[in-house]
Amino acid sequence: MNTRISDPSHETTLHVRDACLCLHSQRVARALARRFDNAFKEIGITSGQFSLLMALNRAEPPGLGSVADLLAMDRTTLTANLKPLERQGYVEIHANPDDRRSRLLTLTVAGRNVLRKAIPIWDRTHAAVEATLHDADALRKDLGRLSNA
Repeated sequence: MNTRISDPSHETTLHVRDACLCLHSQRVARALARRFDNAFKEIGITSGQFSLLMALNRAEPPGLGSVADLLAMDRTTLTANLKPLERQGYVEIHANPDDRRSRLLTLTVAGRNVLRKAIPIWDRTHAAVEATLHDADALRKDLGRLSNA
């Protein structure tokens, strides 16, 4: 469709509404986040906090940068999202002994306990979401390609 950006018609608006992958992915992301937020409400965390806690669930404490990369967040946003988890006692942030300028993130015993409660909730909710999809594996593959573009 060849439209003039400086003078978009209503037809252009409808085309963008119906075709825009960015708009559709934003809408789906918000709907999924709401669904998981509602599911996790009973244990007092959000879907974003669950993802962050899972990103910290490693054999060795990860650095801020690797977690930010995994979650596709900038460091400032990640730091802001870590603060409530730190206040709740789920995460500890400490200096890297090999490089005092960098920070390592540790999931605490309380953090592991909240994950223990969250995983069955995630599993049920995730299974319900996947049941509505035609081909969840193909969708994951396509989303992976887009996120690495």
